[in-house]
Amino acid sequence: MNLVRTTMVPRAWVVRQPPKTKALIGTVVFLLLWICVIDPGFIFFTAELSHVTGISLLIYKLIKGRTCAGLSLKSQELTALFLGIKIYCSYTTFDIHAILDMSTLITTLWVVYMIRVILKSSYMEDEDNFSVQYLVIACAVMALLVHPTSSSKALINRLILAFGCNLETVAIMPQLRLMKNAKVVESLTAHYVFALGVARFLSCAHWILQVVNSRGTILLALGYGLWPGMVLLSEIVQTSILAEFCYYYIKSVIEGHSVLRLPSDTV
Repeated sequence: MNLVRTTMVPRAWVVRQPPKTKALIGTVVFLLLWICVIDPGFIFFTAELSHVTGISLLIYKLIKGRTCAGLSLKSQELTALFLGIKIYCSYTTFDIHAILDMSTLITTLWVVYMIRVILKSSYMEDEDNFSVQYLVIACAVMALLVHPTSSSKALINRLILAFGCNLETVAIMPQLRLMKNAKVVESLTAHYVFALGVARFLSCAHWILQVVNSRGTILLALGYGLWPGMVLLSEIVQTSILAEFCYYYIKSVIEGHSVLRLPSDTV
């Protein structure tokens, strides 16, 4: 019964909209689906753009609000670490994706500086209590067990790449823990995490479409052994980690709440 009720909320909201709004929503959805089928690479670019948008919301929050309450320093530091690894592992190519990664890393480092130095008094250190050392150790062990098998790169670089991919999968977990502890999520922080959720969903959709369109051959291009499957699995895990939060975010927006209140058993 609860499942039926919750799934009817978005549908009911759409039904209440005027005809012009319904037409606009339908047009946008159709265009997005059409573009995604014609050019799956567009999804990947949009995912990275969504991540940049999320960081931009953080910058606005820190500059205008002069507070870092609700933000996890540990998540920001893990994000900076995996972005640095990502840039290091792709240093031979310089394109729009590299530019987006670099800009995201610079802004993330700025956010870390603001939380650690300028706005330290508003940092919710007691709530930001996720034991990240265990995450880092688990990511390192997993990298040793499963990593790219290509002989064109040195083993150390392949291990670093696998470690970065593993970190990217779990970097958001301290932020989710902080929000669970706080129970109430301020709007800009919620927008930021939702933007990350959109980025993860689009990135996962991109990989799935690539696998389907190539009939699985793209996985072979990543190497052999367990690594290709691990790359796809990490995308799915990242998406599932944020899925529940995104559901409550959308539900809160539809119901017109100014802040997001999370149930005690969520995330």
